[in-house]
Amino acid sequence: MSVQPPRGLPVAWLRHGLLLALLGLLWPPAVAASDSPVLVAHPNVQTPRLTRDTTRAIFAMRQRTWPDGQAVRVYVLSNDNPVHGRFVKERLAVYPHQLQLAWDRMVFSGTGQAPTRVFSQVEMRERIASTPGALGYLEREYLDDRVQVITME
Repeated sequence: MSVQPPRGLPVAWLRHGLLLALLGLLWPPAVAASDSPVLVAHPNVQTPRLTRDTTRAIFAMRQRTWPDGQAVRVYVLSNDNPVHGRFVKERLAVYPHQLQLAWDRMVFSGTGQAPTRVFSQVEMRERIASTPGALGYLEREYLDDRVQVITME
């Protein structure tokens, strides 16, 4: 006498459970995007939105001016800061070490400079609010009326 696995309902439940688990793996990136740090700038910046490519070029220090010609001053948190990691991965679609390599190449070759590092989001907000042309990122809880949010397309 051989024992066979039950058919019908248990197999269907297993299939549905597997499908739900797979969908659950796909869902968090959509939810995480709303929790991503936002791009912020000094209030005098006249550019309300940037494309991802332009934002990536600015943070990679390849583009040194805003689209209207104003000089941009970039501020970042340290590479090991989780907010920096989330911003770079979720908003710029690169890894922190890739940006660091680009900055190192420019600094060591003498063709450019790295962005200014700050130690906290409070310092980031203060520096951006007080530096014309400044650009950085903050979690939403650190936003106030001294900085403006720049939309990323």
